Amino acid sequence: MSTPITPVGAFDRVRALAADRGSVRWTLRLLRWALTLLITFAGLLAVTFVIGRKVPIDPVLAVLGDRASAQAYAAMRVELGLDKPLAVQFLIYVRDVLHGNLGMSLLTANPVIDDIKRVFPATLELATLSTLLGVLVGVPLGVIAAVRHNRWIDHVARFVGLIGSSVPVFWLGLMGLLLFYAKLHWVSGPGRIDPVFDGMVDTHTGSLLLDALIAGEWDVFFNAVSHIALPAAILGYYSVAYLSRMTRSFMLDQLSQEYITTARAKGLPERRVIWRHAFGNIAVPLLTVIALAYSYLLEGSVLTEIVFAWPGIGSYLTGALLNADMNAVLGSTLVIGITFIALNLLTDALYRVFDPRAR
Repeated sequence: MSTPITPVGAFDRVRALAADRGSVRWTLRLLRWALTLLITFAGLLAVTFVIGRKVPIDPVLAVLGDRASAQAYAAMRVELGLDKPLAVQFLIYVRDVLHGNLGMSLLTANPVIDDIKRVFPATLELATLSTLLGVLVGVPLGVIAAVRHNRWIDHVARFVGLIGSSVPVFWLGLMGLLLFYAKLHWVSGPGRIDPVFDGMVDTHTGSLLLDALIAGEWDVFFNAVSHIALPAAILGYYSVAYLSRMTRSFMLDQLSQEYITTARAKGLPERRVIWRHAFGNIAVPLLTVIALAYSYLLEGSVLTEIVFAWPGIGSYLTGALLNADMNAVLGSTLVIGITFIALNLLTDALYRVFDPRAR
């Protein structure tokens, strides 16, 4: 005889079945996420490979020079693997990338991966400070501009956004150097640090500011601050302009909704209506805007790095382009693309944390 199922036993079976279904659902989500990541990364590799093969620069001549003999030219083609079919070349390229081999830089004679490890932290430090400035100033400015719609603070916010969208960053950087460095002497000049302090701090985090704090070298720290203040403020201004404009637009849309009118009719404090209800509903889409702004600063700070002689990946990429150093160009492009992918994944993860509907 079969044992009768008691209510407690039935409940346990239902709970176990629900747990199994939940595990399957999370497994499928993880597999779908991994497949999406794999396809995106494969597409990025394919794009960089095609760029390297289709640009009007002969990699053999870039290595040997224009006066290379026919025998040396043919031998170098074989050494670089250019005599093989494109499909085989792509598989070799993928294998090298997965092993961390991005080739040798013609400009520095170092492995490209080592050069990127050296220059990318400087760009990361500059972009991070600029984004923090944009968030701390731009987001509150956009909220206040929406709340004080058509008042003087709103006109100021729109003017800031207009200038940030219109003025070229290199011109603003040159004017900043002329005023604050050459005339007022408030900040230090181009570069990341004065030569006298170079090498005084061991590199641990890649951020000169953090490394100086860890080492307790206050002279190095304040000198680094005086160098990064102006380029971070220039890039931060563009981040403030963009984030304030987007925040203002999001808030104006939310403040016109019926639930805001209802909250005010119930007598809730205005501060709670604005920051808890209206701003709470724009926090999730605002994360995407901030991530995009950060991504733009990571790859779009080339002109700023050139103007301020900032030793970041933008300056490195520019020098590689001017010297036809395609390994360095493709390696830098690949790293920037991977950074974009990582930021998108981080944004998706934050969506699930802050928005229950995304779970």
